[in-house]
Amino acid sequence: QVQLVESGGGLVQPGGSLRLSCAASGFTFGMYDMYWHRQAPGKEREMIAWISNVGTYRTLADPVRGRFTVSRDNAKNTVYLQMNSLEPEDTAAYYCRTRLREVDYWGQGTQVTVSS
Repeated sequence: QVQLVESGGGLVQPGGSLRLSCAASGFTFGMYDMYWHRQAPGKEREMIAWISNVGTYRTLADPVRGRFTVSRDNAKNTVYLQMNSLEPEDTAAYYCRTRLREVDYWGQGTQVTVSS
């Protein structure tokens, strides 16, 4: 079955960096676009990054553009979110997602806390 497992979250000081990973299994990873979302306490879940199936196209939401990058390694069935210059406002649970045949699949999320 489809599984997405995020890792790499943690506590980091403002200005620091983290790299999140999302390991995928149960489907042909290189055929599908991947997405990163985040949800801060009391806020709606928002999409922050998208990368096409072979990585040719990618986009980042305005709040993270210039600080975050999204990439993927199809040989490892993994998508990454490199987060630099982290701010307290980036504190959230981060989720990866894919869509197969009009069904969304989510990982369990990884918590990122930016605090001094």
